[in-house]
Amino acid sequence: MFEKGTRGNTLHGILLIALFSCAAFYIAEIPAVQSLSLSPLIIGIILGMIYANSLRNRLPETWVPGIKFCTKKVLRAGIVLYGFRLTLNEVVNVGAAAIVVDSIIVAGTLLLGIWFGKLLKMDKDTTLMTATGSAICGAAAVLGAEPVVKCESHKTAIAVSTVVIFGTIAMFLYPIMYRCGLLDGLSNECVAIYTGSTLHEVAHVAGAGNAMDPTDALGIAGTATITKMIRVMMLAPVLIIMGLALAGGHHNGEKRGKITIPWFAFGFIGVICLNSLLQYLCGVDTVKEIPLNGTIEYIDTFMLTMAMTALGTDTGIEKFKAAGAKPFILALMLFAWLVGGGYLLAKYLAPVVM
Repeated sequence: MFEKGTRGNTLHGILLIALFSCAAFYIAEIPAVQSLSLSPLIIGIILGMIYANSLRNRLPETWVPGIKFCTKKVLRAGIVLYGFRLTLNEVVNVGAAAIVVDSIIVAGTLLLGIWFGKLLKMDKDTTLMTATGSAICGAAAVLGAEPVVKCESHKTAIAVSTVVIFGTIAMFLYPIMYRCGLLDGLSNECVAIYTGSTLHEVAHVAGAGNAMDPTDALGIAGTATITKMIRVMMLAPVLIIMGLALAGGHHNGEKRGKITIPWFAFGFIGVICLNSLLQYLCGVDTVKEIPLNGTIEYIDTFMLTMAMTALGTDTGIEKFKAAGAKPFILALMLFAWLVGGGYLLAKYLAPVVM
């Protein structure tokens, strides 16, 4: 990919994606966009898809390896660095209720997703990617699963689209439910666990939590975010189990060879442990107070935005037409489970475990 003679063209492809990512960051800072809690990752894939359906044919084919580099190497490095957003202390502070509810939500969403996918007669790759995104942390989970599932990039983009749509709906729906009294059966802590364990993206949880509890006086916003981050931590074991489960199966008509071990998942876990150690050594109470944490998070977000943008550039509208409505029906069914099943777990199980 970076061999002599092709290095320049590869760098051109990477630079193109980097420029789109810079634009995504700029657009994300626009107040109207900020009010929707749309992260640069989501804007990046939208920009990539716009490019794919307009100027994509004018892109020199020699630049494609640079784009592929962003969807593979940059993506995996971004998932590893994502661990700097988490510490083991956050798990301890929230307690067992969030861990138990998160675990059931993640496992239940994955299993129901696979079952629903069979009922809808969907292809396994799209089913698994959509279920993973709904179960754990939206776009970041879909990106993490892509190297394990080894599906086509347009299926990844479709899965991302579904979790973004329903995650955004939920971000507005939960505060409305809260203000209308539909969540009065839950304590403030249970509302936070319900929000953090069922919304798709970290940004969605932050948006909904702040809408319900702007100053965090009730502890909803903060606890919801930590509950969500515990759910994010489950990405690594899920990817490892997924790699083992897919070993020996078939992909695109060919038998899978060796077991796919997502080594970047181990890096993700290692970084969380390192971050926990740094928090202890620095004697600070939150992740944000660890030196250089903000800089690392910014770099990581940019890398993930590059990966999302690169995926978008390979996603033409004809591929969405070919996929049909089934991925969105699957995401809708999982959304109904998250809203309804998550509420029941927060109401009846969480108080028992607390």
